[in-house]
Amino acid sequence: MFALGDNLTSRYKIHGKMGEGTFGQVLECWDKERKEMVAIKIVRGIKKYREAAMSEIDVLQQLGKHDKGGNRCVHIRNWFDYRNHICIVFEKLGPSLYDFLRKNNYRPFPIDLVREIGRQLLECIAFMHDLRLIHTDLKPENILLVSPEYIKVPDYKGSSRSPKDSSYSKRIPKCSAIKVIDFGSTTYDRPDQKYVVPEVILGLGWSYPCDIWSVGCILVELCSGEALFQTHENLEHLAMMERVLGFLPQHLLRKADRHADKYIRKGRLDWPEGATSRESIKAVQKLPRLQNLIICSM
Repeated sequence: MFALGDNLTSRYKIHGKMGEGTFGQVLECWDKERKEMVAIKIVRGIKKYREAAMSEIDVLQQLGKHDKGGNRCVHIRNWFDYRNHICIVFEKLGPSLYDFLRKNNYRPFPIDLVREIGRQLLECIAFMHDLRLIHTDLKPENILLVSPEYIKVPDYKGSSRSPKDSSYSKRIPKCSAIKVIDFGSTTYDRPDQKYVVPEVILGLGWSYPCDIWSVGCILVELCSGEALFQTHENLEHLAMMERVLGFLPQHLLRKADRHADKYIRKGRLDWPEGATSRESIKAVQKLPRLQNLIICSM
């Protein structure tokens, strides 16, 4: 619990709330020592969240040690334990790509900007993978623009309203620079880990390619304005992947663990036979192939 103007230790003064999640919340604070605004992630005082926070601090310090310029991943400034809450102090950045999309009425990013964001994302992931780290939770919510500044440009596409209407313009970030955040789920690569192209639903575990898969899904979302696979049901999710990208590779299906057997029949995905409803089948059928999906959104 906090109030605006409260002190978080003698060093930090609370200015406002920036976000909230299952882990706790993020507050905007004034750092009296460095005389700058910072973002402080305050983790819930529960054992599993505290352990995840300490793991994140370890990863952040490793990244900071190797990323001297702090150009790829968010920079940790400090951390402390306050009233049973792990508090992690970060540089203050702009909005997440998801928040920018949402405030822009889910209008797609310009393709040149998507390319530039993609380049930076791949550089960041390559940097992490060189350190034998796998992020595992890459998504638009965990990628922040460095600056909150934007410009408005005309946007007549698909609009039949008056040119005076705000829907006739869309926001474009002034600066394309991004940084990756949220390393609470980051895992270290281990010698005993299986080196297979991962599909978590099939029980094959995590490895480096899962981050690359996430980058691909993010880039499609930035191009289209919508999440690529909008489902929380595993079999439907796999069917959507096949619809967009083609049949799942046989080597993945053969290695699926026993918990994933229910999704596979006679060496292929049990679809549409295993669908839970007609609506589920329709949701899959309406998805275009990847190349058509990208062309349609440009």
